[in-house]
Amino acid sequence: MTIQELGLLLGSIVASVVGQFLLKAGALRLGKVTGDNWLSHLLSMVTTWELVAGLTAYGLGAITYILLLTRVKLSIAAPSVSLIYVFTVLIGVVAFGESLPIARLVGVGLIMTGVVLVASQS
Repeated sequence: MTIQELGLLLGSIVASVVGQFLLKAGALRLGKVTGDNWLSHLLSMVTTWELVAGLTAYGLGAITYILLLTRVKLSIAAPSVSLIYVFTVLIGVVAFGESLPIARLVGVGLIMTGVVLVASQS
């Protein structure tokens, strides 16, 4: 993988992780959706800056990923961007105080191992 391809990969990962963080922050701001408030929540989604910014970040991540796919095999790119899951778990723990049970930690370790194995075979 060239430095430009690595930059596209990292850009896609960062944009997607930022999108996840902002969507969670926006969802917390909205509160729980119920049968009584679903319409107001739906309307609030377009005016909650975190949600709009999160969707924008996702869009940038998708564009960057498409650019990566013009240069790298799908069988390398797709497993590599699964690092999004690793960083999202870390953000959940650090920023939102979520727990990290051993099974989830093992799962994250398996994802990282898989990415290394796939990337090393390119």
